[in-house]
Amino acid sequence: MADTTASPSPRYGVVPPAERGSTSGLRFLQAMLAGQLPAPPITEIMAITLESAREGAVVMHGAPQREHLNPLGSVHGGYACTLLDSVMGCAVHSTLAAGEGYTTIELKVNLTRTILPGMRVRGVGTILNRGRQLATAEGRIFAEDGKLLAHAVTTCLIFPIEQTRAAA
Repeated sequence: MADTTASPSPRYGVVPPAERGSTSGLRFLQAMLAGQLPAPPITEIMAITLESAREGAVVMHGAPQREHLNPLGSVHGGYACTLLDSVMGCAVHSTLAAGEGYTTIELKVNLTRTILPGMRVRGVGTILNRGRQLATAEGRIFAEDGKLLAHAVTTCLIFPIEQTRAAA
């Protein structure tokens, strides 16, 4: 049972590799949702929030702002790519056993409608196939009215977390 007297985790940060590898991917994501672990710093920069996680499926919300604009005044395509990579990667993450890590090795994105600053968007990632070393997932971004804004597929490499090096 968790120690209720411990101070809360910082809102954004990076969890040390030993701690990341000590629990299943789904429990890790659920601890982030509960505020027991910090959200990754990229989510602050990109205005993305994890909403839900279950095995094989993740939902995140985004609120792109002025900082995410391209020269034409619409939200840069990299914003959609980041949200899609996040929901698909976390869908894979939700299937990891303790001691496993993953990384994206391929990402294919289709941008179907313009995303404008101030829009509230919802990213949904679902696992397509989970093997021993490779996993595939799909992601979709929807506007508040349900219109599809972008969709993607990814392939992720799964590996023992002991093979990773601690971030500097």
